[in-house]
Amino acid sequence: MPQVIGAVTQTNFTNLDWAIVAVYLAGSVAIGLYVRKYIANMADYVVAGRGVRTALGVATLTGTEMGLITVMYSAEKGFKLGFSAFYIAVASGVVALLVGLSGFILCRLREMKVMTIPEYYERRFGRKTRILGGIMLVFGGVLNMGLFLKVGSMFVVGITGMEHGAALTAVMVVLLGLVLLYTVLGGMVSVVITDYVQFVVLSFGTILACILAVNYVGWQNIFDTVQSSGGKLLGYVLVEAKHSAEAVEYKGGFDPVSSLGVEYMIWMLFLGLVNCALWQTAVMRALAAESTAVVKKQFTWSSVTFLIRFLLPYFLGICAFVLVMQTPELKEYFYSSDPAGAGKDRALYALPIFLGKILPVGVIGVVTAAMLAAFMSTHDSYLLCWSSVITQDIVAPLMGERLSTKARITLTRVLILLIGGYILYWGLFYKGTEDIWDYMAVSGAIYFTGAFALLGCGLYWKRASSTGAVLALLCGFLAITGLGPVQKAVGLTALFKRIEEAHGLRMTGERTSAWIGLGTIVLTLAVMIVGSLLFPDKNPAGQTVPEGEAR
Repeated sequence: MPQVIGAVTQTNFTNLDWAIVAVYLAGSVAIGLYVRKYIANMADYVVAGRGVRTALGVATLTGTEMGLITVMYSAEKGFKLGFSAFYIAVASGVVALLVGLSGFILCRLREMKVMTIPEYYERRFGRKTRILGGIMLVFGGVLNMGLFLKVGSMFVVGITGMEHGAALTAVMVVLLGLVLLYTVLGGMVSVVITDYVQFVVLSFGTILACILAVNYVGWQNIFDTVQSSGGKLLGYVLVEAKHSAEAVEYKGGFDPVSSLGVEYMIWMLFLGLVNCALWQTAVMRALAAESTAVVKKQFTWSSVTFLIRFLLPYFLGICAFVLVMQTPELKEYFYSSDPAGAGKDRALYALPIFLGKILPVGVIGVVTAAMLAAFMSTHDSYLLCWSSVITQDIVAPLMGERLSTKARITLTRVLILLIGGYILYWGLFYKGTEDIWDYMAVSGAIYFTGAFALLGCGLYWKRASSTGAVLALLCGFLAITGLGPVQKAVGLTALFKRIEEAHGLRMTGERTSAWIGLGTIVLTLAVMIVGSLLFPDKNPAGQTVPEGEAR
């Protein structure tokens, strides 16, 4: 066992690398302090004054969407699924391209000059819908980011060679403090500026890591190992029980149909739409754009980054798998039944441990700085997003718009601190067993399944009514049954086990969450349409309310 622990904690990370990281993070905080003078009102704080153009928009969107969390959960999928995981990247890129070319949803929202999606709910369906939509958005969104802090801290622990124990909590507290500091002080202006810096550093850092990874494990060796060692992917592959072990081993690493399952592949296509057109943090980039033309250009070009942000981390995860399979001590740590200190999260440590061994001194500091910069970029955007939704779409409407600009900014900053405390707590105590990507998909579905019905029908169907909207939002809450602990609590786990035994299907968490997610989408659309037809609004043709007014 000491040999195993030694192999896990061995790293090339030195004091020089710590110095590089410290200087970079200090610079990021300094930027947040400096840009305070550019904040004059809530629009400046939340959507950067709506002055973001194409190039900066692409960079800041990439900086947020390719955060450390993305890198970690994508590497986890690559580590478990091999090249089959590449399908998720392709689906995300293709859907983002279609959204960029068509302007679907995003351009109409930008034309309305709203700052948040629930603000659109009010102007289309009324104030009650806005408040309910804001509550659902915040509940799903905050739950969605609940594990971000823990995952980012696991990267730091793994790449620096710390013990996988008490150090994790300490790292979580330090990183959270840094993020809260410059997000509270700077708002969206600091987010946009620091995202641009993160974009540059992260791009070079990730590409460099991929080059060094190939040089370390060998190009042909990567494919040979995934094919010959595919049995280690067996526990994560969605295949029918009748398949032979040999077929599973091969397909588990290369064939997305056998590895993921058709229902999961369809679910991932919808997640591609969510990532660029429904998720509030991405939509905020469209709302901060200079014009609808810029929105289209921004998301058309960003489709490439939506593809790459998954592909590169998947590839690094695959390279980590190759190293693990060829290192006995690491193989024991990741695949023995009870590895010391690993627990259910062991696959998340694969990438940072791998990078800690292949990157040379100095380079590892730059790459770590880039990853932490991405971590901060994602957190500042999400913290600002959900806190501003609570302020703008729940508290302000309930108070009859009596909140001054100063009071709104102050409340938003307080909420950022409270949400920060929550993600620290949730990261320490949540006991689910899902992959991080699947946890995020299910928790986010609480919001985006209903949001899809309201945005799609509300923007493109004049007969959509407020009653249908409320019903759709409420039905979206059923998506929470996709989480493992909830399934167990309500008896779904036992039901799925009976289905598995009766029909010979491997009812893994990925498959059941996909079924629940797709079923919730169909249900929300159905109740939106039926509710609108049975209970039409008195306001004829469901016309949107002009900016600044409310029903």
